[in-house]
Amino acid sequence: MKTNRSYNKVKIIRKTTIYGVLGFFGIAYLIPLFWMITTSLKPDDQIMTIPMQWFPKPPQWKNYIEAVRAFPFFRYLGNTVFLTTVNILGNTFTAALVAYSFSKLRWKGRDILFYITIATMFIPGQVLIIPVYIVFSKLGWVNTYLPLIAPALLGGGAFNIFLLRQFFVSIPDELLECARIDGASEFKIFLKIVLPMSKPALFTVALFTIVFTWNDFFGPLIYLHDPSKWTLAIGLRSFQQQYHTNWNLLMAASTLTALPLIVMYFVAQNRVMRGFSMRAGIK
Repeated sequence: MKTNRSYNKVKIIRKTTIYGVLGFFGIAYLIPLFWMITTSLKPDDQIMTIPMQWFPKPPQWKNYIEAVRAFPFFRYLGNTVFLTTVNILGNTFTAALVAYSFSKLRWKGRDILFYITIATMFIPGQVLIIPVYIVFSKLGWVNTYLPLIAPALLGGGAFNIFLLRQFFVSIPDELLECARIDGASEFKIFLKIVLPMSKPALFTVALFTIVFTWNDFFGPLIYLHDPSKWTLAIGLRSFQQQYHTNWNLLMAASTLTALPLIVMYFVAQNRVMRGFSMRAGIK
């Protein structure tokens, strides 16, 4: 009896400690987000007050209108949505195609090439900046969207390939063999059987692509010289340089930029967890 009570106490203490630590880090993460949103609604005289005024009195919703008018927000939004959409389609389809080849087709050198692909994940991106830029420059792609789109159309990245390959491995080979016996081509099997069964993993890849493309600052900074082609990340930086003392307008622009990702997280978090459990789609 004493042993059970001691075990229950240890279990309670352990759970309390884990939840306490997670709660602490969760609050520490949310405080800057909360400050950004509340500051975006404050008048100038309430931003740097001591002690800090957490809530705006009254909320200044006009800050958002002024922030949108201060720089070409909707143009940058359209550019960002365009790049994000193309990269989603390219990443999910081409990465799935490569992952299917690595997981369900047998050909000489398959495993070696897969390991080489995975090894590229450990190469720092900074090492490749100059050679990749030189290649794109010689192709005449600088100041176009092609350098930001082409990688998504040529395999989708090692991490996405690895993620989908691990999911495809869990799909029973017998199911695909039955389709082959019925005369289905490999591409038809890929489209009609593998992709529909892999929705959780595909959704996760699409979500990662959205977050990366939406927040990408370095890529557009290097390749896009024309301000009319800038994305929200670059536009927000330009806005910061012009309005660095107007914290309420800067935070309003930042909130508008981050809002789609925040909403997407709350809507899609359950699907993300299903995508990470690689066998979620296989019954």
